Amino acid sequence: MIKRIAIAAVILLACLPAVGQKRESGSLKVDGRERTWNMFLPTTLRPGAPLVVVLHGYGGSGEPRPTFEFAAEKHGFAVCYPDGLPDPKDGKSWNVGYPFQEGMEVNDVKALCKIARAVQKKYNLSPDNAFLTGNSNGGEMCYLMALSKQDVFRAVAPISGLMLVWMYRQLEAPKPIPVFELHGSEDTTSLMEGDLTNEGGWGEYMPVHQAVNYFVAKNRCLQEKRDTIPGKTPDNGRYVVRYRYTGGIDGIETWLYVIVHGKHSWGVDDIDTGEVVWEFFSKYLK
Repeated sequence: MIKRIAIAAVILLACLPAVGQKRESGSLKVDGRERTWNMFLPTTLRPGAPLVVVLHGYGGSGEPRPTFEFAAEKHGFAVCYPDGLPDPKDGKSWNVGYPFQEGMEVNDVKALCKIARAVQKKYNLSPDNAFLTGNSNGGEMCYLMALSKQDVFRAVAPISGLMLVWMYRQLEAPKPIPVFELHGSEDTTSLMEGDLTNEGGWGEYMPVHQAVNYFVAKNRCLQEKRDTIPGKTPDNGRYVVRYRYTGGIDGIETWLYVIVHGKHSWGVDDIDTGEVVWEFFSKYLK
């Protein structure tokens, strides 16, 4: 767990905002608990713009992620960075049912939906175009949101995320939903091959390909396209294998990008994460 907290707390690149960009914070109470967040509002923001909610990993907080802010400035969407609440071990987290979160009576599905609605209203954003992404524990939260009965987020993009076995056995996605997973093949924290015996302490979780295939089937995707693209720094030996499953209900797609030799991260050293996540989300603008 210490390793995962350290990874989630990696120092961010300095990023001075351009003139006209805004950073604001907000809060509201959900089930008697104060929920807080930070906002990034690009100069290109217009009334009715989309919203992308970005979730931190275990032990992290709602700090800026330059890769999403560069994409936001280019494409004109707002970015919201919510804060998780302390769990029984006092780590800020999203309640996804890890064994050590037992007794944590926090409904983060409800909280994130309420935060998104509050932000949409305050900043005059589109009420129909909210999207969710997150890294590590935030990625698990993306899977939980996709499997929940919610009508706020149109698509999710877990990064280094996992589908826990309890989710697979106890929940059923109520409708097709676009899902895009980005994962490193040598992620030693969130194993590509899964952990069905809970050796890592995060609970039993499924192999990444199997989790993605759940949504391939749910979305009734009929075609598979697989290709390979170089990473941002090919000399490091890493590259990206892209699996795109298309032809789903109402044009819904399911994507899996595997960074070969990649570790547990946001993937920004090997791919323009914010840009590729927005490429996926933008297919589902209403």
